[in-house]
Amino acid sequence: MMLKGRVIYSGTAEGEALVASHPISFYGGVNPESGEIIERGHELQGESVSGRILVFPYGKGSTVGSYILYRLMKKGLAPAAIINEKCETIVAVGAIISGIPCVDMVDIAKIRQGSRLRISGARVWLQKDQLSEFRNRAYIGHSDRKNRRRDYERVDR
Repeated sequence: MMLKGRVIYSGTAEGEALVASHPISFYGGVNPESGEIIERGHELQGESVSGRILVFPYGKGSTVGSYILYRLMKKGLAPAAIINEKCETIVAVGAIISGIPCVDMVDIAKIRQGSRLRISGARVWLQKDQLSEFRNRAYIGHSDRKNRRRDYERVDR
């Protein structure tokens, strides 16, 4: 499935989605030394943003949050990309100065925790979870000895 949004900072990234339904504060909410979300009571407390595609509605908190994103990038701990419903100034500036691909105006409710995502410009592709797909389908094999191949027919359960 492909979702389209508005580019805040253009780029390409691929990775695992780290999804929050609540806003994130980078200043005081994310440890710049480890990339771990440390905000008490936050649904992602204890998770690392490093190398993942961070999906959340919008940022909150101090403008210093932009520099926390920059610091994470300098230490190699930044998210691979950021997807927001509405990107506010703190996250936008942080993404731009850090070179982190960032897209907003995306329906984040369609993105599940742990999904594989690919971002290119304003487009976000959700890659199907192959294990889930396999569990939901049964396959019947058909042999073709002449061409030495095996075709599979999908049968929905």
